[in-house]
Amino acid sequence: MPDHRYTNALIHEASPYLLQHAHNPVDWHPWCEEALQKAREQDKPILLSIGYSACHWCHVMEQESFENEAIAQLMNELFINIKVDREERPDLDAVYMQAVQLMTGRGGWPMTVFLTPGRVPFYGGTYYPPEDRHGMPGFPRVLRGVAQAYRERKAEIDVTAASILRELEENSHPAATDGELTSGTLDEAASGLLADYDAYHGGFGPGPKFPQAMSLDFLLRSHARTGSLRCREAVEHTLDRMALGGIYDQLGGGFHRYSVDALWQVPHFEKMLYDNALLSRIYLHAFLLTGNTFYRRIVEETLDFVLREMTSPAGAFYGTLDADSEGAEGRFYTWTQDEVWALLGDGEEGVTFCRYYGITEDGNLEGRSVLHVPRPAALVARLNQVAEEDLRRWLERGRKTLLAARERRVRPARDEKILAAWNGLMLKSFAEAAQSLDRTEYRTAAVRCAECILSRLVVAGRLQHAFKDGIARIPAYLDDYACLTDALLTLYETTFDVNWLRTAEHFAAVVLDQFQASDSIGFCLTSLEHETVIHRPREFHDNATPSGNSVAAHALLRLAKHTGDSSWERPAMSILQTLAQPMGHHPPAFANLLCALDFALSDGPEIAIAGDPAGEPARNLLREVYRRYLPNRSVACGESDEVGLLRGRKQIAGATAAFVCRGKTCGLPVTNATELAGQLDRRASA
Repeated sequence: MPDHRYTNALIHEASPYLLQHAHNPVDWHPWCEEALQKAREQDKPILLSIGYSACHWCHVMEQESFENEAIAQLMNELFINIKVDREERPDLDAVYMQAVQLMTGRGGWPMTVFLTPGRVPFYGGTYYPPEDRHGMPGFPRVLRGVAQAYRERKAEIDVTAASILRELEENSHPAATDGELTSGTLDEAASGLLADYDAYHGGFGPGPKFPQAMSLDFLLRSHARTGSLRCREAVEHTLDRMALGGIYDQLGGGFHRYSVDALWQVPHFEKMLYDNALLSRIYLHAFLLTGNTFYRRIVEETLDFVLREMTSPAGAFYGTLDADSEGAEGRFYTWTQDEVWALLGDGEEGVTFCRYYGITEDGNLEGRSVLHVPRPAALVARLNQVAEEDLRRWLERGRKTLLAARERRVRPARDEKILAAWNGLMLKSFAEAAQSLDRTEYRTAAVRCAECILSRLVVAGRLQHAFKDGIARIPAYLDDYACLTDALLTLYETTFDVNWLRTAEHFAAVVLDQFQASDSIGFCLTSLEHETVIHRPREFHDNATPSGNSVAAHALLRLAKHTGDSSWERPAMSILQTLAQPMGHHPPAFANLLCALDFALSDGPEIAIAGDPAGEPARNLLREVYRRYLPNRSVACGESDEVGLLRGRKQIAGATAAFVCRGKTCGLPVTNATELAGQLDRRASA
């Protein structure tokens, strides 16, 4: 074990992010009553630093400031210093990020926010350099200035803190609207997204560009609902450019966090479980709609990457892969031309490989190259005067060779926290892919994940937020319950094991009992069992992940279809009615809620198959359903009256039968795939 000159209170934590800071000279504390009490007793302001293990700029600020003994001495002298992993404590992150955004107009990580001993924020920002730089104040200047203001201008700080607290409370209450729910809201939202669409490079707005999977999913739904070719083209163009760009790992599969440019060429290299969950699903939906096998390849490569690199031995999924290795961002993923030629040779094959993947002598990132595909294979083949078949064979061989060589490099660190909400997102992706691609290993992965979560993260009937080193910690948040409820409904539609449906009902009941907001509009992020910080945050906006309220609304609507119990719909419809106008006016912030609204306004279809789910007749009918893009479908299979969709649906003369209903209209039961296809396709073309 290495000797460390310093060790602080973070050494006892489970979070890899907190442990990264356990040997800083800063006297860090975790968020705990002991640290808060110390601030009150010493009348010192709190310096709260929030980040996460895969965050590149979090590492930069640590190296520049938190490992700097002179800066650490200032921090220790002037503040009570608390370090928080945003992935462990999304409630703290939500409250104080909103405060920083109110104070500065922007946010991000690392987040640096200064609190009164009463935990109320009064000043904050994000990354600070160690000295004045590019118009930014150096961190020591900020520390001295904030501490001096706290000592000498407490009255002003109290006024500022009270004002921020008041704004936080006001912003947690959505403005009431007339509550009219019509397809006009969906049309307005689609137009708004298309107005910001980058017709040259795909995606939305200028760089940096984030892969807005939820916005793309909504636009794909809009195409299915209206036939809009603009919606479809925007989605396909964006998916093409992302999958051919550097944001996609061309060798190992899976997506990096975002692109620093408008061309999707150079990413921030961390790989997040939730991004790969959301993106694999939109590529799957695009494959079902278009039949383009390129999209299927991206789905399978992404899910295979997750199975290979982000799956625990017990079956749950790890959270993140770091951006950095060997002290540099992207070092694991990037190449020089000489490195490639050393492996593939500098003859025709090596030169052609470099040309296809944009690998140049100068590179596109500090002398190294991020693999991307700047021109089509047909053009590269023509320019290099080789047959396309030979080119594809060279590329496949080259990818395998480089991937094998990359595996010998120092790997980025992996944060092995298992987070309930993120696992729910990925579980759903594996379950959907198992249905539509008929991949039994994906079904197995989904079932193993669900079993692992329920056996390790449920304590006395209550879900926990995080699991690491054999310990489940922190009562689950709204996002955890909502994402798992939604995922378990999809897992039921994959396996038709009624136990998954029953567990989804149980989790949904906890949401209604523990998370309901005081004004009965939506749900708070925290339950009645959680620590109350300075107020209970309530989030409707999507961020990198879908908002808990949007997932909960969609899951409750789905649950009502499956159980036949319309009472599940009421809280979901309340959310949709309250936010009808904001959804139409600000679609990027509400993309996932717009998908829920699309579900609420649609007429299905509801598909019930009476028969043995494992039998070949039922499987033939299910294949007919799952090979289509039907974003608002609900599917049940079996012969159990305890599933609402199956109630009263029986086999026809001993033959497995499918019943298709839309709205309040049902077609005649059918017993073969051709007849079922006719019912599904007639509506699709209507």
